[in-house]
Amino acid sequence: MIYLVLFSWMVSRIPFFRYSGLTPAQLIILFLLKVSAGIFYGWIGVWYGETARMLDTWVYYYDSLDETTLLLNDPIRFLGTITDSSYEGYGGFFSSRGSYWNDLQMYLMVKLTAVFNVFSHRNYYINVIFYSFISFFGVIAFYRLMLHLFPQRKTAVVIGSFFIPSFLYWASGIHKEGLVFLGVMLVLYPLVFKTGPGRFSVWTVPTVLLGIAITVLVRNYLLVLLLTALAAWLLAARMPQKPLLAYLTVYTVAALLFFNLHHLTPRLNLPQLVVEKQEDFGKLEGASAVPLKPLQPTAVSFAAVAPQAILNTVLRPAPPDVKHLLSFAATAENILLLLLVVLFFLFPARTVKDKNLVLFCLFFSFTTLLTIGYTVNFLGATVRYRSIVLPMLMTPVIAQTAWSQIWELMNRMLKK
Repeated sequence: MIYLVLFSWMVSRIPFFRYSGLTPAQLIILFLLKVSAGIFYGWIGVWYGETARMLDTWVYYYDSLDETTLLLNDPIRFLGTITDSSYEGYGGFFSSRGSYWNDLQMYLMVKLTAVFNVFSHRNYYINVIFYSFISFFGVIAFYRLMLHLFPQRKTAVVIGSFFIPSFLYWASGIHKEGLVFLGVMLVLYPLVFKTGPGRFSVWTVPTVLLGIAITVLVRNYLLVLLLTALAAWLLAARMPQKPLLAYLTVYTVAALLFFNLHHLTPRLNLPQLVVEKQEDFGKLEGASAVPLKPLQPTAVSFAAVAPQAILNTVLRPAPPDVKHLLSFAATAENILLLLLVVLFFLFPARTVKDKNLVLFCLFFSFTTLLTIGYTVNFLGATVRYRSIVLPMLMTPVIAQTAWSQIWELMNRMLKK
């Protein structure tokens, strides 16, 4: 309780949170909501984890107990073991096979939890408070970015930033999603607000580098997608009249490099790495497995599989995929989000302030969804992996929907 009160007070006092435009009471309520979601996530892992294959968060915790003892007795060794590799060297940066970098993602979660244990007396649910506080920075950064885009749509921005169910759930539990989202926001936020004459801050470069480091260490393949989107964003900033052309140009070049880099250096055979990732997921077992068309490391194969990849990440899970409570919740959310997209197209309200940032969210989210669809054959994992881009997709949708027209139409229908 002491930690909960302390961190609630901190989120109401730290300038980064206070300058968000949210009142101290609102900040505390949103933080407590995030903590509650994280506690619920842990509880589900205990009581429903085996059915839904949600044991990772507790694996991190139990593995961290010995690490906590090591930290208290030999902190230098605790830090040094991060670089221990059971493989020959540190190659295979993007590989999922025999790769130190692939295993590092889990090691870091265990190490982070071990640090929390020192202050929480090895209590998982108190650890959630620490994790929620850290990841809350990423959510507030996103909220401030969206409020910059839609200053007259604060309610819509609040809903899109804090209340998308799967994002709230997966990014609040002690898992990678909260850190991944934080990493992306630490890169994007200072670049949007701190670029331009007189706005460059001494903290800009360190913050961006920290964001890149978090992204690389926790989910390294997103670095390629993030840097591509940032390159497009920078070019579009120089072509304010034709931002879409800038994005299409950058992504065309990126696609050509993706499929041809291995001709210059065989070690950068990116299509083959995606193929291997798909094959590795295919060897796993799970109740939510779905068949995927086998990929080949060619542009033709990737183009052929793309429709199925998008179908799996955008439209599923669907009602026929429901097998338990969590899949039912994910399906219900999917239907709701698709309904919101339909309403956006039927009742558009073009209120965007910065098309460049909207395009960044769209292209980064789309390529992330496409990558997930190519490689992940479990709908449960798909729901978790895609959760970090749902706010980027849905907040502009909700904010650019003419809700007043919808309420007016509904009132007329009710009066009849």
